[in-house]
Amino acid sequence: MKTNIISVVVVAIVLFFTTKITAQKDFQGKAYYQSKTTMDMNFGGRQMSEERKKEIAERMKSMLEKTYTLSFNKSESMYKEDEKLEAPGQGGGRGGRFSAMMGAANGPQYKNIKDSIFLQENELLGKNFLVNDKLTPLEWKMTGETKQIGQYTAFKATAMRAPSAISLAGPRGPRRANNDQASTDDKDKPEEPKMIEVTAWYTMQIPVNQGPGKYWGLPGLILEVHEGNTSILCTKIEINSDQIETIKKPSKGKKVTQAEYDKITKEKMEEMSERFRGGRRGGGRRN
Repeated sequence: MKTNIISVVVVAIVLFFTTKITAQKDFQGKAYYQSKTTMDMNFGGRQMSEERKKEIAERMKSMLEKTYTLSFNKSESMYKEDEKLEAPGQGGGRGGRFSAMMGAANGPQYKNIKDSIFLQENELLGKNFLVNDKLTPLEWKMTGETKQIGQYTAFKATAMRAPSAISLAGPRGPRRANNDQASTDDKDKPEEPKMIEVTAWYTMQIPVNQGPGKYWGLPGLILEVHEGNTSILCTKIEINSDQIETIKKPSKGKKVTQAEYDKITKEKMEEMSERFRGGRRGGGRRN
């Protein structure tokens, strides 16, 4: 009984702030996020010294740790990666080759909740693409759990999502089951994709259905996301600041759907992987 009373009080307070913010005529804001992805440094059981692992991790840092800014209003948002200068030597060597094999530079990401529009400018091996598609909703489940994130009361929601075709393929094509007893036909079949759980924390104190990246559709701004080995955390929020920029739709590049762009990226990754392996096989010690 006591828990129910506390929940009612929390919701009442949140609704009070929500109504106050929504009443503002030109409601807009900015949210700043940090994204961090952890990486398995065992590389399939390959023996490697701790010093070597640290060296690779440092080279990969610019790919695995990023900062973003989400500009939003009542119906639109623009999610951009913050520009930063790389330190000398960072991104070179194997880390740089790995980055090249990934083959893509993701540009600004636009979401229009009202009209269900998703736009993103991407560069792939020197070619510009404009992903133009409909927003794909996630089936969120409310858990009833709450926690405090800064000054905001956050509510927990979860959803299941299928991995993208690119992440399934990886740089070496579709993953296959490791089973010595399996038949040759079974080995040639790719594994069934496993659904990935997404955990999000949102606040109704900022009443927009927006969030970082492709995460959206909750009754408040998403402040925190955990999916697989990636976490996205909101570090700062500005509401109705004089410095809020106008949200403009991305427009550069060849128009493709998300599925078409994923297919092109997958093909290029496999092509570069074959070239890379061919170069290693063709190399050798020179006299």
